[in-house]
Amino acid sequence: MKLESFDDEGFLSLFDGSSLAGWHPAPRVYGTVHPGGPHLLDIFDERGIARPVEPEKHPAVWRVEDGYIVGEQEEPGCGYGGYLVSDETFADFELALEARPDWPADTGIMLRRKRDSWHGFQVLLDHRESGGIAGFFGNGLASFSAVPFAVVSKKDADGTIIGLAPDDPATSVEPVTQEKRDRLSHAADVNEFLEVWRWDDWNEIRIRCVGALPVITTWVNGLKIAELNTATLDSPDYDPSAVLECLGNRGHIAFDVHDNDATFGEARWGTGAQCRWRNIRIKDLGETPAST
Repeated sequence: MKLESFDDEGFLSLFDGSSLAGWHPAPRVYGTVHPGGPHLLDIFDERGIARPVEPEKHPAVWRVEDGYIVGEQEEPGCGYGGYLVSDETFADFELALEARPDWPADTGIMLRRKRDSWHGFQVLLDHRESGGIAGFFGNGLASFSAVPFAVVSKKDADGTIIGLAPDDPATSVEPVTQEKRDRLSHAADVNEFLEVWRWDDWNEIRIRCVGALPVITTWVNGLKIAELNTATLDSPDYDPSAVLECLGNRGHIAFDVHDNDATFGEARWGTGAQCRWRNIRIKDLGETPAST
């Protein structure tokens, strides 16, 4: 197993350790399922799924505690999610941070996010049963899934969760198919990931995002996890030119507190669960040409 070392020269801090200066909360609201496509709420109606009630009034709770950012649902168990969004936008960059999510806490890091909609690329940090970590999802971008593996909880004889284990596709609630892996130009082995992941501790995540339709690469604690070329991605209803027109070549970074839904319920975000973020820094890798 090869672990990479990184040079932190040229990085600028995005978090001062004491306030949310440079960030703003945003509610978890939906939009079209892909650029020019139907609205997700209309899909809910067609499938008989209840719409969330006034989610715009519940942007989750974000605060600073002991030198790190904490994100949680507005009231424990209320089921509403939200985002913490950077005030600035970024084009080509390398982002480094440390994360410590509870279990279960379905969170993630959005890239090239639009300020006032849910559209953007997401690096997954689905710290839950059958969750993907450091793979990718397309929020409002045809809901593409490109993930190398999924994990489940590992329990001792008393049923106490003591770590992570590989998900079994035969019993998974959200199996990783070969199709999802094949969308990646690099996909780490789950057992190598489990060797580097620190249970109930801080883990460093690095993300490199380069190109107008970016190539996005992720590392966890120095292990390269996944790489995705969004210009050549093949997934149903995913149209690279429409994505570029929608997002442009730069956007916001955002952290996620997921809502609860009819599929996963509290298995997606447990009552009282939190995600935590610290040591957030970014390095500009040069502007991409303006999109037309």
